[in-house]
Amino acid sequence: MTKIPLSVLELATISQGDNSGSAIAATVEVAKHAESLGYNRVWMAEHHNMQHIASSAPSVLIGHVAGKTNCIRVGSGGIMLPNHSPLVIAEQFGTLESIYPNRIDLGLGRAPGTDQLTAMALRRNNMDTSYNFPTDVKQLQTYFSNENSNAKVHAFPGEGLEIPIWILGSSTDSAYLAAQMGLPYAFAAHFAPGQFRTAIEIYRNNFKPSKQLDAPYVMACVNVIGADSDEEAKFLMTSLLAMFLGIITNERRPLMPPGELPLSYHMPEVQALVNSMLSCTFTGSRDTLQKNLSLFIEETGINELMAATYIYDKAAKLKSFTLLSEALQLE
Repeated sequence: MTKIPLSVLELATISQGDNSGSAIAATVEVAKHAESLGYNRVWMAEHHNMQHIASSAPSVLIGHVAGKTNCIRVGSGGIMLPNHSPLVIAEQFGTLESIYPNRIDLGLGRAPGTDQLTAMALRRNNMDTSYNFPTDVKQLQTYFSNENSNAKVHAFPGEGLEIPIWILGSSTDSAYLAAQMGLPYAFAAHFAPGQFRTAIEIYRNNFKPSKQLDAPYVMACVNVIGADSDEEAKFLMTSLLAMFLGIITNERRPLMPPGELPLSYHMPEVQALVNSMLSCTFTGSRDTLQKNLSLFIEETGINELMAATYIYDKAAKLKSFTLLSEALQLE
């Protein structure tokens, strides 16, 4: 099979019986383990008003994880730019890049990463900021560029630093923007797989080279649950199913131990919604992962694979990343 870089998405998800501190400590352990296996990068995502996710301040979390690791790239998957001033993000990531040179990625998303009331609190009732996303991305690029040296407003630190910017997406809108701006494109197929293949086709067909990138570069984020056997992986996956069920029914809970699913899961309409989120979810033994992911990589032509792994047991989660690296023959 064709070898491609392998990366990790970590949301500092809080498991039953844990708290924010232990979830962040577990994220550090995942990053260290991924680094030891040769993974390319680990990203954290911005979420707000979610009791069981400890990644509301990704810039802070990125700095913490980068400080506990040595060479793995660390970044945002993503910063929800409409929630912030481009200048503030330029300064934050300029600071991170100054502390950890050549290790910081800046993935940008348009969504609020939360509910509408919380978005209003974040944006101080300026709910039109999402419409300014393309302009704000360009402004961010300007703050990082040497061409900004004669401007009245500067990002210090930040100006003149080469921090890779990525466009994140879960729909086709982001594909057009990433293509137009000539930026690498990361698709959230781990929770919104429906438009994945259409979006990456749009991106490739419309791509325009830029200073940052000569050719299209696609990273797909998918769910991966690896175990010694397919049966064990299927059992571990019930934690992921319970999480998706909580999202659909708006009955969110911590990441639960694997086991019997609530009765609501067996309602046909609910199960159909959960299943619609699973088309880019890969579970099984090392051999099963190798077979199914090899086919996925070949069919989609992605340049990089990012794994989101929701497993309750911390040791089993680390083992899943080991099995995935073996399945893809990571060196």
